[in-house]
Amino acid sequence: MRECVRARARAIERFVLAASDSPTLAGLERFARDQGVASIERLPRGELDRLTQGAQHQGAVAILPALELSDWAEVIARPELLAIALDQVQDPQNFGAVIRSAVATAGAAVLWGEHSSAPLGTATFRASAGAIEHATLCRVPALKDALGAARDAGARVIGLAASADRLLSEVDLTGPTVIVLGNEGSGLQPAVRRSCTELAAVVRPHILDSLNASVAAAISLYEAGKQRELRGLRSKH
Repeated sequence: MRECVRARARAIERFVLAASDSPTLAGLERFARDQGVASIERLPRGELDRLTQGAQHQGAVAILPALELSDWAEVIARPELLAIALDQVQDPQNFGAVIRSAVATAGAAVLWGEHSSAPLGTATFRASAGAIEHATLCRVPALKDALGAARDAGARVIGLAASADRLLSEVDLTGPTVIVLGNEGSGLQPAVRRSCTELAAVVRPHILDSLNASVAAAISLYEAGKQRELRGLRSKH
């Protein structure tokens, strides 16, 4: 919640805290006032339950306009493009964790199709632990078409597949790059796989043949960020 206040204080339409003597909530109220939140209320916890329709709120609710999404056509025009694309990732916890990794490790954009994907709901926001307020988010009608546009613009579109011949660490990720993460159970859809320029494995499978989706995303983004940092260091010498 502090990240939400820090990033979007002026946009908060209503900030509601549970009526209690909790030092944590008192500190949050002071922080919100310091950041310029205009409307702060204290209401019984039952009222917060009603506002959130029973969702977990931990005694604090912020009501804001919907998050602004970025235009994918503008994102792929960036010379330093790095994005993680989600192909039917349906678990809100994974979705939120991927967003957090994208912001924390590489400042990558997050791309997903509007159908058969986890929603930008409360669970996703909570799993991102505030990172969603700083993320570049792109929702598109068809993921395969968006990947095709990135490919046509000169980006490497790398699908993650445990059976791929090459490791991701063997691929040059310093240029415009989109990394594509498949569904938690079935992996990449055939049409999405065909939209990739190449496939790569995050790790060589041993006992298990795949990683959790959010873990695979975090490792992939870390690898991309590391390669780009090393490129920057070399260019200075």
